[in-house]
Amino acid sequence: MSGYEYDIFISYSRYGSAQKWLLNHFYSKLVDCLADEIAPQPRVYVDREMPRGEHWPSSLQRALLHSKIMLQVLHPPYFQSKWCMAEWLSMRERQQRLGLASVGVPQGLIYSILYADSDNFPMAAREVSWVDFKDFANPDMAFQKTKKFVSFHWKVRDLARDLVELLKQAPEWQPDWPLIEKPDPVLMPPAPIPRFRR
Repeated sequence: MSGYEYDIFISYSRYGSAQKWLLNHFYSKLVDCLADEIAPQPRVYVDREMPRGEHWPSSLQRALLHSKIMLQVLHPPYFQSKWCMAEWLSMRERQQRLGLASVGVPQGLIYSILYADSDNFPMAAREVSWVDFKDFANPDMAFQKTKKFVSFHWKVRDLARDLVELLKQAPEWQPDWPLIEKPDPVLMPPAPIPRFRR
């Protein structure tokens, strides 16, 4: 089968609390907000579950290959995952091939949201602007009962509007989009040495 099957591919690490946050709050809110912004509703891929017997690495690669843009959830474990690195570097290679995320065309195909940290991200991740969700990084269901959840809704709505605009700029699908096979995790910069005052 050729062509795009998904509009947005969500790339995230299963370690830490980001996966729980994504599945408890962010994914459903994003899908609803996208439906409010454009029809037909964009198709969002997140690897929540796969049919029994399916080879999940191949399924992930196929979904990425047939997705228009990537939405990545950034926190330190993201850069320690070979699968996340493969997804990220594959989309970066696609951008490079198309001349995107460059001096000539600064906008790329990767939209990043910041879930936690950022001080210790590799330099390549700090070169791209992201939307800061650290104030809403509560993975527990009780978050939905707080006042902050209303602000979370508006933040996701604004993000959905950005993604709709980015989807309009997606290039025609090509059968030879690059796929990077399980690279080593990115080496994180050393943590700064604390300075003690006298």
